[in-house]
Amino acid sequence: MARWIAEWHPDDRSFWESTGRRVARRNLVLSIVAEHLGFTVWTLWSIVAAKMGAYAFSTDQLFWLVALPNLIGSVLRVPYTFGPARFGGANFTVVSALLLVIPTVLLGVAVSDPGTPYWVFLAIAALAGVGGGNFASSMANITYFYPSSKQGLALGLNAAGGNIGVSSVQLVMPLVIGAFGLAAAGWFWIPLVVPAAAGAWFLMDNLTSAKASPRAQLAVAGRAQTWVMSFLYVGTFGSFIGYSTAFPLLAKSLFPSSPWATVAFVGPLVGSLVRPVGGWLADRKGGAPVTLWNFAAMGAGVALLWPASASGAFWLFFLAFQTLFLTAGIGNGSTYRMIPAIFQAKALADLGSGEEAALRGKREASAAVGIISAVGALGGFLINRAFGMSFAATGGPATALVAFGAFYVACFALTWWCYVRTVGVSRVSSLAYARV
Repeated sequence: MARWIAEWHPDDRSFWESTGRRVARRNLVLSIVAEHLGFTVWTLWSIVAAKMGAYAFSTDQLFWLVALPNLIGSVLRVPYTFGPARFGGANFTVVSALLLVIPTVLLGVAVSDPGTPYWVFLAIAALAGVGGGNFASSMANITYFYPSSKQGLALGLNAAGGNIGVSSVQLVMPLVIGAFGLAAAGWFWIPLVVPAAAGAWFLMDNLTSAKASPRAQLAVAGRAQTWVMSFLYVGTFGSFIGYSTAFPLLAKSLFPSSPWATVAFVGPLVGSLVRPVGGWLADRKGGAPVTLWNFAAMGAGVALLWPASASGAFWLFFLAFQTLFLTAGIGNGSTYRMIPAIFQAKALADLGSGEEAALRGKREASAAVGIISAVGALGGFLINRAFGMSFAATGGPATALVAFGAFYVACFALTWWCYVRTVGVSRVSSLAYARV
């Protein structure tokens, strides 16, 4: 049974070495497992929609099925952020894991009936959004377990473990569907989700120090930095989840005879694995400079993808897309590293050094993560809808790609204005002199 820990002082070196490290590591491992499964269910429709050839749905309708989980998942990230602080991190992990059973069972039932109407598939796809909320609750919970000096690596590992769920679902599901039929895409996850929930119940811990009211946590919504970082996170994580879920259907639509199902997992895997690299670069070079030039690289990636998508050469298209996955992954790490640093800097400026300032910084960063990750996840919805509308209007993705390029230009300009430009002889730094 999940227990409550009353005394938790990770920034106390002796406590961390004697007790904290072992407990934090155990909770991190189980959190990664649960979050990974959340991502798989959240992005499951990226493969399911591309495999629904037996249904007479248009390309735009199929992109709706891929986009809707992203929309619902982004909205759910806000209440999910407050779940660990209200009910306990372990308790909420159990509940959020078990909720994944609902959309997967319904999917298995729905695709077993060839007469299932489109609106039913829309409803089931929307329910898959519960998997998207898991990221916010998992990250908010793990923030409390680690000392400030070790949060970057811990959060990077937690996030990467979840992000890899996109790749694993795109690697495994085509094989499962090919062997056992489309219904297996739903039933496959049940024997994985239930043990994960049981593991969280018996082996994870709740922290009393993490208790906070939603009203207190929502105070960060009044900070300008919360919304600046939300916009930038649309450009990084929103791009990652949007391109990850759009690639299978986009590749099938443009190159029907290509081996898209065999290689769909590569891009999300690349983006997930380089996410910690983005955090590492931010630690060494500063989050703002890394983020700034990464947006420039993302704009260049879109410029490469445009002619590649019209070339008729699948492998050229595939390689061009990998530049976007690579840069989105690096940007995920660099922008996410900026968030706790911003709120920790503000807490230290207000309260000085000490455990009270460290705890306030963690609470505010935890709440900000929920809002920022929620807004950022909207990029997954917007990218898929942009592709869907572009196909409906022009029969191809060019219009959507122009919009993406313009957005990355805006992200570059905002990053420079808020965090990189010099004012007189002093540099405005998101990591040390955050203007909140």
